Amino acid sequence: MIIAIAIVVLLSPLAVFTISNPQNASTTEASSVTNSDFIRIACVGDSITANSGYPVELQSMLGANYTVGNFGVGESTVSLNSWKPYMNQPEFQNAVAFMPNIVVILLGTNDDLESLHQYNETFQEDYTKLITSFQQLETNPDILIANQPPIFNNSSDLSPTYLTNIIIPKTEALANKMNIPVIDLYNAFGNHTDYFEDGVHPNSKGATVIASEVFNMLSTLSAFKFNQIT
Repeated sequence: MIIAIAIVVLLSPLAVFTISNPQNASTTEASSVTNSDFIRIACVGDSITANSGYPVELQSMLGANYTVGNFGVGESTVSLNSWKPYMNQPEFQNAVAFMPNIVVILLGTNDDLESLHQYNETFQEDYTKLITSFQQLETNPDILIANQPPIFNNSSDLSPTYLTNIIIPKTEALANKMNIPVIDLYNAFGNHTDYFEDGVHPNSKGATVIASEVFNMLSTLSAFKFNQIT
């Protein structure tokens, strides 16, 4: 019986997620917990979420009454026309199965790639589909959208100008239209190039900035959720 249970656990989607993302073990270990005593926060995003470590720091800031799941996917996009749309990834299904009470979405940096500019017209439409998929969950989660951190490295296919002129305005306009709070990561980083590994991906200091900004936004949600922070 013990062996059979172990096999079932190992084959479950959330268990596979934990095993395939060892860096996120401290947060995703709890992703199989659906006890209503915990407030579940799904961190959705690209490599900035998957690899920076900010969900781990957020878990530490929030305390034991919260369960933070890292559902980031490197190279993923909002755009459904790219080579790696977030909604087509297993982590998206895992995030949905997590039945979150709060969803923090940090996507759009990869949509800044020049080869994806042609799909700019459907950016908000595709983002709406992602947001709606979470809003339709039985848990009726609060959705938080983070705009993108600044890009300090101009040697890649990413354009700092396109990010500030197109991607961020479209992200914020959609959030305003859907009455969703925006976590302003772009301005939170200021000119701290030293908070990035390569001008794009935040290092440990950058992860602290992201976690702190998310934490601060969480404090503006309902009194019940804020009072649960320990």
